[in-house]
Amino acid sequence: MLFIGGSLNQTTMMHAIARHLPEHELSFSPFYGDGLVRLLADAGLLGFTILGGRPRQMTEAYLHEQGLRLDYRGGSHEYDLVVTGTDLIVPRNVRGKRLVLVQEGMTDPEDWRYRMVRRWRLPRYLANTSMTGLSHAYDRFCVASDGYRELFERKGVRPDRMAVTGIPNFDHAASYRENDFAHRGYVLAATSCLRETFKPEDRPAFIRRVLEIAAGRSVIFKLHPNERVGRAEREIRRLAPRALVLASGNTNHMIANCDVLVTRYSSVVYVALALGKDVYADVDRETLRRLMPEQNGGTSARRIAGICRELLQ
Repeated sequence: MLFIGGSLNQTTMMHAIARHLPEHELSFSPFYGDGLVRLLADAGLLGFTILGGRPRQMTEAYLHEQGLRLDYRGGSHEYDLVVTGTDLIVPRNVRGKRLVLVQEGMTDPEDWRYRMVRRWRLPRYLANTSMTGLSHAYDRFCVASDGYRELFERKGVRPDRMAVTGIPNFDHAASYRENDFAHRGYVLAATSCLRETFKPEDRPAFIRRVLEIAAGRSVIFKLHPNERVGRAEREIRRLAPRALVLASGNTNHMIANCDVLVTRYSSVVYVALALGKDVYADVDRETLRRLMPEQNGGTSARRIAGICRELLQ
């Protein structure tokens, strides 16, 4: 089996599933593409995506630290099954193989990019994760909840190919309460990498909103792994000089210890909701609760591994 990573979140999901398949020969690769996408990535022009830059560096570091067998671009073997966290790009050497797609987290809204890509049949990656599942190149699509199953079915995903398994990293939020993060009782602001993916964001307005919600309480800003740290720090220091700014660390532990989470459009809201936190985001709470990943005690990876075995049989 080949497990294709991407963001650190996707890569740790792939590893969690692989741990339940010890009887098989397993290899891992950072995310990759073909043709023009590959040329741009090799030229260092896609550093704001999972194809390069810091996201790829973090994935490669994790794979090396864990001692996992690497097969870059999956070129060393003919694999019986491939597991991936995105189908926005389906590499040529994966097409036609047994393929399991695992939902990574929150999907982007169906905005003008989504409508444009669907209408003109443009490359799916131009509309980012709003196009998740619409390659139809997989045998099984493992989704986070019944709410997401309904959302994907409405977009045109075949219901017989979907399985509501929950998703690793978001299926046992209660476990994050046991942590060694030193702070307690603060307002946590989780920033987004909207600007890095060419989407509009008024960061000063976001910072002012955080301070308004905090109303004098202590504030911690946790920066998104993919955003430009220097720029983000300068913006925060200018408007919130007393806030603590963190560019790294376990975000889930920070959520577990906070009183309030403020973000824009991020999967971290699901952890906060599952832990009963007060949440402010760009999506209304009723929708978030309907879509929230199953809390199944951390068994999603085992369920997905079972689906992999079924496909091999």
